Amino acid sequence: MHDTPILPDAPSARLLLWLFSRDRLRDITRWFMVPTFRLGLGSLIGGPLGGWVMILRTRGRRTGRPRFAGLDYVIEGGSIYCLAGFGRDTHWFRNLLADPNVELMLPGRTLTGTAEEVTDADERARVVPRIIRASGVPGFMIGCNPWTAGDERILELLTGIPLVRIRPTGIASGPADPGGLLWVVKLLLAVLLVRRLLGRRRET
Repeated sequence: MHDTPILPDAPSARLLLWLFSRDRLRDITRWFMVPTFRLGLGSLIGGPLGGWVMILRTRGRRTGRPRFAGLDYVIEGGSIYCLAGFGRDTHWFRNLLADPNVELMLPGRTLTGTAEEVTDADERARVVPRIIRASGVPGFMIGCNPWTAGDERILELLTGIPLVRIRPTGIASGPADPGGLLWVVKLLLAVLLVRRLLGRRRET
């Protein structure tokens, strides 16, 4: 494949833009991704096709209420990196500028951290292409094939898109910890297993 933009004319691109509009992303995060991570099933969402996903919790800069965003990410040098895909107007980005203390729900653990925008050009050049290539099919939304495009092309297309570094500061309670919801999944699986075993006994 050639390094040619698939946006905005390709039907597949229009489908991606419809599916990943800001309103739909908010609904998907609120009603699907956050509950899935809280149940301890976050590792079932991420993958090479849909992207490796985490949940970022910020504090609303006006309301003070928790706000959630589902984001693609990479881990490098002990820090977690993500992109503010809607630019400097991205709601969660504006929230963390007002209060950099955040919480991350990763597939395998939950952390607290301090977020900051990356301004170092070398760090940005090293990390941004990794995030795009870790985002799976949605990575095509930047306007090229991220697996055949060079790093320079990806960086050019993402000029003005903030890169955020989150430095872990502690461990937060996760779904398998006291107060978490993983026990609900375990209970349901146990009930289903018992029902299946009882059903087999009745058949015999």
